[in-house]
Order: sequence, then structure tokens, then C-alpha cells
Amino acid sequence: MNNSDNKKESGKVTGFLKKFFDIKFWKFILVGILNTLVGEGVVLLLTNPVGWKQYSWGPGAAAFAGIVVGSIVSFFLNKYFTFKSTEKGWKPVLRFTINIVACMLVRVVVATVVSEVSKAAGWAMFGMDVNTFAGNLSWAVGAVVFVACNYVGQRFFAFREKKESDAKK
Repeated sequence: MNNSDNKKESGKVTGFLKKFFDIKFWKFILVGILNTLVGEGVVLLLTNPVGWKQYSWGPGAAAFAGIVVGSIVSFFLNKYFTFKSTEKGWKPVLRFTINIVACMLVRVVVATVVSEVSKAAGWAMFGMDVNTFAGNLSWAVGAVVFVACNYVGQRFFAFREKKESDAKK
């Protein structure tokens, strides 16, 4: 490769990165923070109900409810605010649901691999034992992978922009 080829390739990469990390990316991050706060708020409310303790949910059921409520918030805010999708009907709901499930599965696989590798290597830091560090590392890596997978899936699958040729069909 000569110098002009390197510049062209660098320009393509820079252009892709500018398009990929545009305002939609930052809106997606903002929506993610909001839906996480809402979802975790649901979990806290259901596991620590003030004044009606006898109706407290178990941690698994509360976590599931938090994920569902957070996902509903995510769907509507990303559909209308982040990606400004005008598509009607059940197709975007189905694509969004497929995307969330797929991203969760990818997260679990990645977190499991990171945890096992970390334990096998005997990694421990910050005063944590090997198992605690492996759990925390796998959670953090899994979370980053989930956010990246979810952004790509929502932007290019669930709420993808229609091309003119698609719109005419």
C-alpha cells in the first residue's frame, strides 16, 4: 500500500466512526441510563416495598420485572427519540425483542467465558479473591458487550432506516 492508499483507507475508517458515533449513539446512551434507572427502580420497589412488606417479590421475579419495564421504556424512547422510527405494527416490536434476547444470550456467553478464563488464570485484583474478581470482571465485560450489541442491533435491525427502494415496496 502506498501513502495515498493509506490516506483513503484512514478516511473511510474516520468517516465510518463519525457516522457510527453520531448523535444517535449519544441519545442511545442517554436512553440506556434512563431505562436502567427505571428498571433498577422497579427492582428496588418490588424487593423493598415500603409499608407493604408482605407483598415483597423475590429477587428473580423482581429482576425480571425490572428488565421488562426497562425494556419497554427503552423500546419507546429509542423508537421515537433516538432513531425516530415511524414504522407501525408489530414488526419493530418483534425485531426489538429478538435483538434484546440475542444480546442477552451473547452477554451470558461472553461473561461465562471471561469468568472461566479469569478463574483459570488465577486473576485477582483490588483485594478481591479469584472468584469475586472473576464475577465482577465478567459482569463488567458482559455489560459492555451487551450495550455494544444492543446499539448495533437497535440501530441496524430493530429500528433500521428505510432505504428509498424499501419504502416503495
